[in-house]
Amino acid sequence: MIRLTKTNMKQTRLVKILAAGAACATAFSLALAQDTSTTTTTAGSTGVSTTSTSTLNGSGTITTYTPGSDYIMFRSEASTEPVKYYYNKSTTVVDPEGKTVELAALRPNMPVSYTYTRDGDRMVITKITLTKPLSYYEKETTTTTTTRP
Repeated sequence: MIRLTKTNMKQTRLVKILAAGAACATAFSLALAQDTSTTTTTAGSTGVSTTSTSTLNGSGTITTYTPGSDYIMFRSEASTEPVKYYYNKSTTVVDPEGKTVELAALRPNMPVSYTYTRDGDRMVITKITLTKPLSYYEKETTTTTTTRP
């Protein structure tokens, strides 16, 4: 017969809590790394052509962005090293409410979530969503005028 003591019951409760936490962490990481795959097959006079595209999601902080360049560097929540993502004319930037924002409004240290595809060895951004509104980043300027009698 097994005797349950307070210590055994506490250890059992702790194991259950840790197991539930591990399950939640796994579910959360899977939700962040969701991907969508699309396969297009085209039949032409030269044969059959198949193109496969995977859409991936990520989140992190912008570390480097220079207007006019063709890439943005992000530091993801899972990595300490910044990673280079390329953008193009079809890349969209939106605020948390879904309103379109100019690409030039991006600044380093902005937390964002993003959607990208792999094009060979390049990761190409399709959509960037700001996690905070642009007004959060705008600096307020105050002008003080002093008049002397």
